Amino acid sequence: MFLTIGNVLSEAGLSEVQPLIKALDWRDGAHTAGARARAVKRNEQADLSSEAGARVVAIAQDALASQPVFQSAARPRTFSKFLLSRTAKGGGYGAHIDNAIMGRGSGQMRSDLSFTLFLNSPEAYEGGALNIETPAGTQSIKQDAGDLVLYPSSLIHEVTPVTAGVRLVLVGWIQSHIRDTAQREILFDLDRVRVSLDPSKVSDTERLILDKTVSNLLRLWSVS
Repeated sequence: MFLTIGNVLSEAGLSEVQPLIKALDWRDGAHTAGARARAVKRNEQADLSSEAGARVVAIAQDALASQPVFQSAARPRTFSKFLLSRTAKGGGYGAHIDNAIMGRGSGQMRSDLSFTLFLNSPEAYEGGALNIETPAGTQSIKQDAGDLVLYPSSLIHEVTPVTAGVRLVLVGWIQSHIRDTAQREILFDLDRVRVSLDPSKVSDTERLILDKTVSNLLRLWSVS
């Protein structure tokens, strides 16, 4: 499933995040890339271990937890550590695949879904599009600040070179309760139907049966 969700981070959230970002320390993004990806990754990533960094992460976590479309589409079980990326003129991230297994030891997780949360306006930089190769063709994305893109981690993707300005995004990976992409999409479609139902035209019994169906599919498909 490939999905864009608007206003995941509100104007208030963005206003709080922006001064925090200015207080962060930055390092070469190649430190968090695999051996192959390291050769095509040209960006900086923030040290989020500071008080300011922890607050940025907390704001993003709260926004994701309260966003119903994101929760329905992703069914998140485990999140990776978030990465805050800054890409200036000349930077970018060539075509690559995200690691299937992330973390170490008991913190290991399977990457089912990737997300990019845009933190500044597309007018703030030139280039820097997120290109994702999908079965329907390449999707080229530059969203407004606060918007999020969610897509399977198995897809080839890249960030085209930034030719002016600075691109700021928060990225992360999700291990879903529902491992199978098609099953996640079925549950997402059923949730969309539930939300769109007109209460005046649907009986309590009909809604209860739909709720039961969704719950039973979750029991059948969820990965413990």
